Amino acid sequence: MIIPGTKLPEFKATACVSIEAGKEFADISSKDFPGKWIVLYTYPKDFTFVCPTEIVDFNNKLAAFAERDAVVLGGSTDNEHSHLAWRKSHPDLKNLQHPLLFVSPTLAQALGIVHPTAGVALRATIVADPDGVVRYASANDLAVGRNVDEILRVLDGFKTGELCAVNWQRGKETLTQQLKKR
Repeated sequence: MIIPGTKLPEFKATACVSIEAGKEFADISSKDFPGKWIVLYTYPKDFTFVCPTEIVDFNNKLAAFAERDAVVLGGSTDNEHSHLAWRKSHPDLKNLQHPLLFVSPTLAQALGIVHPTAGVALRATIVADPDGVVRYASANDLAVGRNVDEILRVLDGFKTGELCAVNWQRGKETLTQQLKKR
């Protein structure tokens, strides 16, 4: 899997961005978000059960990510047409406000997020800073969803530019601030 400290591979992917006729798809590039943090999450498959719970939680917290100058991009190794069909058929996915990318086999391999036996994307989360440097990378096996609040907490920590202890929360003193008081 891609590791922190390396550059996020440049990519261009077709995404499902709407269920409105004629506006369903758009090309999304890693270069489309200058000055922004990129939060890229992947999930195994459309038309499954754990995946929509994560997608909806990311969507419900888009304002919190935007407040932190971060964009959220989701996706799987299913193509954009599968994403569209799923969004149309699943009531919780109809009003998504963030893109679901077709994570091509080439991109999935570059990110190192392909499950070794199932051949689908892991439940991976990658956070890259505005310079494209990966600051956080995490992956779960297929059966257990991730915690979106933890991703926000980690993003907050990186944005301080300081040392942040275990369970540190936004608005609390960082270790750096504590050490300066000594």
